Amino acid sequence: MDIILVPGFWLDASSWEEVTPPLVAAGHHVHPLTLPGLESADAPRAGIGLRTHIDAVVAIIDAFDDPVVLVGHSGGGAIIHGAVDARPDRVVRAIYVDSGPLGDGGVINDDLPDDGDAVPLPPWELFEDEDLTDLDEELRSMFRARAIPQPKGVAQDQQRLNDERRYDVPATVIACEFPSSMLIEMIAGGHPYVAELGRVRDVDYVDLPTGHWPQFTKPAELGAAILAAVDRS
Repeated sequence: MDIILVPGFWLDASSWEEVTPPLVAAGHHVHPLTLPGLESADAPRAGIGLRTHIDAVVAIIDAFDDPVVLVGHSGGGAIIHGAVDARPDRVVRAIYVDSGPLGDGGVINDDLPDDGDAVPLPPWELFEDEDLTDLDEELRSMFRARAIPQPKGVAQDQQRLNDERRYDVPATVIACEFPSSMLIEMIAGGHPYVAELGRVRDVDYVDLPTGHWPQFTKPAELGAAILAAVDRS
């Protein structure tokens, strides 16, 4: 199976390096992505928006003859959902790592402080305590040293979706900061944050208790959880 791995904000393909070994050992082909504007700290970011990143993922999907699995962490969840909408017949499962599908008209996060065309990694004080669970000082230093400014448009652009067949693509949510039971309760209560997720017809939930960056805090466990979800596909 071809597995396309889409990182969250401030991260490139290398952020998946400790997650992929069990996937490769199982015989899968992994394709961690570095999205436009995240090639380096000095990469140009003007004009790069959410659709730019979605189109980059769609281009990778189109490069394969067989259907693929998409994995999206954090803001990457909105990106893979846009790709599912664009190619619902080419994706056998969408896996959301501490994230979920972003509905039409939604934005990933327009509250993040920007600097020109970029959104640098904010100070840790701007994150919630749940975000930082298990992210010790060594991991925080590593993360900040490798962090690449995110193109502002990706954070602030509205999601645009067109094909309701996206709701037929099976999904797995790997819940980290908050338990999956909370997401299920929110869906039952009609909370707008999970409205798009609630419309997906086939959703599995996996609990992996840690902070918002399990690829750093629990990479082996994340790899195992992704592998189990792929095997269900």
